[in-house]
Amino acid sequence: MNRQPVVAGQFYPASASQLRAMIGKMVDEEAEKEDVIGLIAPHAGYVYSGPVAGAVISRVKFKNTFIILGPNHTGRGKPLSITAKGKWRTPLGEVQVDAELAGHVLELTRHLQEDDAAHQYEHSIEVQLPFLQYFKPDIKIVPIALSFASFDAYREIGREIARAINDTKREAVILASSDMTHYEPHAVAARKDRQAIDAILSLDEDELLRRVEENNISMCGVAPVASLIVAAREMGATSAELVKYQTSGDTSGDYSAVVGYAGIIIKAVAMHPLVQLAKDTIEAYVNEDRVLSPPRELTPEMKQKAGVFVSLHRFGELRGCIGTFEPTQPNVAGEIIANAISSATRDPRFPPVAPEELKDLEYGVDVLTRPRPVKDEKELDPKKYGVIVECGFRRGLLLPDLEGVDTVDQQINICRQKAGIGPGEPIKLYKFEVKRYK
Repeated sequence: MNRQPVVAGQFYPASASQLRAMIGKMVDEEAEKEDVIGLIAPHAGYVYSGPVAGAVISRVKFKNTFIILGPNHTGRGKPLSITAKGKWRTPLGEVQVDAELAGHVLELTRHLQEDDAAHQYEHSIEVQLPFLQYFKPDIKIVPIALSFASFDAYREIGREIARAINDTKREAVILASSDMTHYEPHAVAARKDRQAIDAILSLDEDELLRRVEENNISMCGVAPVASLIVAAREMGATSAELVKYQTSGDTSGDYSAVVGYAGIIIKAVAMHPLVQLAKDTIEAYVNEDRVLSPPRELTPEMKQKAGVFVSLHRFGELRGCIGTFEPTQPNVAGEIIANAISSATRDPRFPPVAPEELKDLEYGVDVLTRPRPVKDEKELDPKKYGVIVECGFRRGLLLPDLEGVDTVDQQINICRQKAGIGPGEPIKLYKFEVKRYK
């Protein structure tokens, strides 16, 4: 296939110099590049979605090949199709198809068929190419267009892509091309998109597909994103990060009917040993009713004595948080084990964590410094210091740098409420800092 551009002059400039200048204003040349397994980028006209696409692609450490999964808007060609050879042209030059990798995907797959018609007039892959060429003119691609199919087919395609990359030992990044909610009021679109984004950040394709279906989220690239999530997990992905979100209303000023755009990177990040201990502890306790022993080889952070809080989140919402003001165990490792079990099973605000929830949990460990008395509230800073409010035997604690807690008064009032200390009762204040691990 020798594919010519079909939306140059519409979605982006047809002039190479104008196109390069436009992309240059949308990317961040100084952004720190990261090793990623995959990313999600939008595919609308650059004036609307370009800032999001530029922001997310700027974060990617480029590899030789990008496997690009895009939706099929046109309905032409095979519903699940791949271009296995040839080249694609944009105003910035030609992009070669990685024939070896694409060919191996074809050998492995039960679902994808080699087909050029599906790609001939489809824009979802084309609009990604100039951004890739801007950073790496000799980039290669494997173009895959996905239309309607079963959820199982999307999952299998993801696994097949991961296997093909591993088999060929190719240096490749997987890019899912998708816009989010289409033509709804800004507030509605942002709310719906947040539900889909949270499922993506949890690397849960089942939850994404369920939320899109149940909430009627008009996310055109849900199939490419679902396949990307499966492939990324197969390749060791452990986390995802929302780089940028906005809607077309942020460009046009018309918020009555917008399209949402999200830029997300997916990467493999090794857990810090303290967080891994919390995770292992909870999984052993919930699955086997077994209490872990501290590791034989303690890291330096595990050897100290300190108060520790273990927090759990699921789909972006708090799922448990229990901790100790001051050390109660011989070391931080023991503190984490005790408080991880409590966070998962004894937080009075939540039912105990069930085995089927474990795959969705995100873990955090906060190690506290020793609390110091505070003589004046001016010594406090809600972003830097946690607070303990004490009245007799009643004590309330609040960790620092919490979303929605921006003032010292808020910190103190929340601590009073947690400890059952009335507004007029005299109190003693203590401050502490935390080392936060996620």
